[in-house]
Amino acid sequence: MNILKGALKMSDSDLSKMNIKSNQNRRHPNRNDESKMNVMGTKFEQTPSSPQARTEMLEFMAFLQDFNNELETTLDLIAPNPFLRMVLHLLEAHFDGKTVTPTSLISASRVPYATANRRLKDMHDAGLIEQRPRTQSGKSFSMHPSEKLLSQWVQLFGRLRRLGEAEFGGQLGNPETKDYYFGGSYASARSIPPLRALSKPLKLAGGIKVLVHGDPTFMIMDNLKRRFEQVIGTQIHQRAFSIDRLREEALRNAQRTNSQYDIIAVDLPWIGEFAEKSVLMPLDQAMDIAQLDPADFHTAGWKGAHWGGRPYAVPAQTTPELLFYRKDLFAKAGLTPPSTTDELLSSAQALHDPRHGRYGIAWNAAKGTALGHTVLMTIADFGQPVLNMPEIAGGYGTDDLASGSYRPTIDTERGLQAAEFLMKLMEYSPPDILSMSWYERVRPYASGKIAMAYGYTLLAPYFELDETSPACGQTGYLPHPTAAGIDPIAPVGGYVMGIPANLAPERVRAAVEALLVFTSPEAQKLYVQNGSCTIPRYSVGADPDVRRISPIFEAVDAMSWRDELQYWPRPPVPEICDIIQICGEEFHDMLRGIVSPREALRRSQGRADALFQPNQSP
Repeated sequence: MNILKGALKMSDSDLSKMNIKSNQNRRHPNRNDESKMNVMGTKFEQTPSSPQARTEMLEFMAFLQDFNNELETTLDLIAPNPFLRMVLHLLEAHFDGKTVTPTSLISASRVPYATANRRLKDMHDAGLIEQRPRTQSGKSFSMHPSEKLLSQWVQLFGRLRRLGEAEFGGQLGNPETKDYYFGGSYASARSIPPLRALSKPLKLAGGIKVLVHGDPTFMIMDNLKRRFEQVIGTQIHQRAFSIDRLREEALRNAQRTNSQYDIIAVDLPWIGEFAEKSVLMPLDQAMDIAQLDPADFHTAGWKGAHWGGRPYAVPAQTTPELLFYRKDLFAKAGLTPPSTTDELLSSAQALHDPRHGRYGIAWNAAKGTALGHTVLMTIADFGQPVLNMPEIAGGYGTDDLASGSYRPTIDTERGLQAAEFLMKLMEYSPPDILSMSWYERVRPYASGKIAMAYGYTLLAPYFELDETSPACGQTGYLPHPTAAGIDPIAPVGGYVMGIPANLAPERVRAAVEALLVFTSPEAQKLYVQNGSCTIPRYSVGADPDVRRISPIFEAVDAMSWRDELQYWPRPPVPEICDIIQICGEEFHDMLRGIVSPREALRRSQGRADALFQPNQSP
């Protein structure tokens, strides 16, 4: 979990300065560096980045190795077991993302070369080891554990653990984690197994090139780059940008003859624009969609990746914006968690204590993109979309947006209610609220200065992973409180990953294979185990190992089943980024007291309408 500690100190303004080529920080597989660089370029101490499951498995293998050594050195009649020693070596390297060759396996066996070579062949014939060519000639191989070996090993671990507990009583290991054991959890029918290497490495000149957003989940993906390189069999070069620069770079890349990236990350609201401008290739043109198991994705995240009825990307992060609240402060004040906007204002007022350095609530109020998102979501909290979309069960319909028959709906009675709500919210916000954006609103919440904060789940590591934070273990998660009579909603955000439309044809197949790996349940579980708080798949949210990590996963899963995860508050039309920018500018003047709520609505509506009249300027 320590992966993120250095990176989570970055502000949104820091992110805007990023232009990182991850391969510059690439570590040699056999080099034991004393320090390394995270995706932000920040140096931090080398610490184990593995989840508890991987740690316990490695500890178990180390125990077996030590136990073998004791037997072989104490009892003269005990000979080295080449099968066990080669399996231990292979699995340890697999979990560490290191390359294993036949020579290194034979060396680990501690038996004569000829004997070890025969045993290696026996293991291959038994389907325990998979060979993968390392060169074009096919004469050099890397060795990988097969699915059969991984499954058998996990079962062995569980049986040995239970045997030990039956013989010696109690729970073995750390008493604080006595309800957890690696083999037991993976033996569950709902548990997701570890990532395994592709049977054939991807053959792609220069490796896989990925354009991403500089957020915690993609930072984790970069930190695990060596592991993924072992899985796909080629290098990964990842470039990260802030949200606005990411969009600019993706649009600029679309103008090139051939894409510089094999895969690009896309914010959900951009789908319509990127589809219309041929930035993304329709996925059904490049692959069989059934390979993705679409039913496993949260409905809102999967539907949000579509335009005109066609999928253009795969959900990589489904991260709803929720209300974070301090359960301990609410309990002390005798407050119940708010479900309506009126209750939210009452709770914020009760917990607002600026004289003692504590404020009621933090939210996105920085001018431009940040506040614009807040405006759209707040209007949705009062039961209205920002476009004239048809009302359907559970919200508003987005299926016909590609037809273009929509117009902005900002200057309305519900829009006025939303604007007045934001003005009231200002009264219980910190003094620097008008400069707070994605990261700045969560930092003071994590430090204990804020009682409540609107925030995406991907930002939860700020306090979930910091044991010194007053909010660690004391945070509750709610959908947005809504106006009386309006169903609760949790506006869905996050990123999807797609293939550029101008990608050279000879690279498309490999890009699809890499995309399948990066968005697989196995990969998504790995991200969570290393600190991510986003779960685009139902199977990952239901995984017992994942549920133990944080209550946020169960909360989001429940919201999804209750149909509270919705993406219509930020409809993915081509004009949405301009509408967000307009609202973020006009409402900022309102919050500063320069214009009234009605004037902010009128000006926002006028500029948004101009987007649909080519001869006028917004």
